Amino acid sequence: MAVKVICFNQEGCMGCEEQIPINQEVETSLGIEIEEIDAVHNPEYIKTFGLRVTPTIVILEDDEVKERFEGVVHREELESAIKKYL
Repeated sequence: MAVKVICFNQEGCMGCEEQIPINQEVETSLGIEIEEIDAVHNPEYIKTFGLRVTPTIVILEDDEVKERFEGVVHREELESAIKKYL
């Protein structure tokens, strides 16, 4: 079971700027990598994942979306969600 976490963001997004250090804390705490993708520069993801807002974080297990968060997600909530799939 391969788990992948992606954070979709865009330049100038205040929520995205707030999410970045949270993601870094979670990466360090859980020993994982959260992939950062600029949704504006990669529009194919907008349709693929039905993106409506940034930041949007998706947790994938074997390329299937298991969890999705729109807007800023606090560290405890994000860690708890990811731990279910590790």
